[in-house]
Amino acid sequence: MKEGKNHRRLTIVTWLVIFLVWYVITEFGLVSHLIIPSPKEVLNTFVDIVKNGYNGIPFWKHLGISLLRLFLASGLAIVTAVPLGLLSGYFKKVGAIVDSIVQFYRPLPPLAYYIVLILWLGIGESSKVTLLFLAAFAPIYIACVSAVKNIQLEYLLSAQSLGAKGKDLFYRIVVPACLPDIFTSIRTAVGVAYTTLVSAEMIAATSGVGWMVLDASRYLKSSVIFVGIIVMGITGVLIDLGLRTIENKIIFWKGYQ
Repeated sequence: MKEGKNHRRLTIVTWLVIFLVWYVITEFGLVSHLIIPSPKEVLNTFVDIVKNGYNGIPFWKHLGISLLRLFLASGLAIVTAVPLGLLSGYFKKVGAIVDSIVQFYRPLPPLAYYIVLILWLGIGESSKVTLLFLAAFAPIYIACVSAVKNIQLEYLLSAQSLGAKGKDLFYRIVVPACLPDIFTSIRTAVGVAYTTLVSAEMIAATSGVGWMVLDASRYLKSSVIFVGIIVMGITGVLIDLGLRTIENKIIFWKGYQ
């Protein structure tokens, strides 16, 4: 308990130091405000965007559109990558079909195949969501395959000795044993998808926090850029916190394996 409080204090102190350094650098003019705006500028810009929107679009709509793209793509990745990853790890024939495809596209930069997605799906939401889906799919799939292969053999042998076979062995032993790794991979995948969001909103987009940052960069609106980055960082932390809360409630046995 005391250790947890000490860690929280250390985190708070770390961020206070970061903001203090930021304030000192901008207050004494050590760096141009075009490069690093002051905390006051960023706060005023945030208030202005919340009140008046950006480019004629309310701030909450920018944020909502980005989060909708993120959650939709991440949800699709979860419901497809988890079963495919578990099946690929458990059945070698499934892995032989799926694994090479994932391993082929996984190292590719998102922008390398985003143009192809636009040619196939158009410049609307379909190509953007698909890009985020592909970014989130690979980490979940690979983690699920690895989790199945790392299951202790004793678990499977013990279940088989008690009469477990086929579906029972898969659903009652394999899936629960993999759940901790699955949730960790989901947290990683959502983070990867969020970092890809800017790429998804680079082309033919007129809304979204990622687009807002890119548009501001064209006109050297550094305070808007900082607002967008801070908003994405805070929402990313909150999403991860929510996923960890769900994980702790569902996987109550984690850490006792």
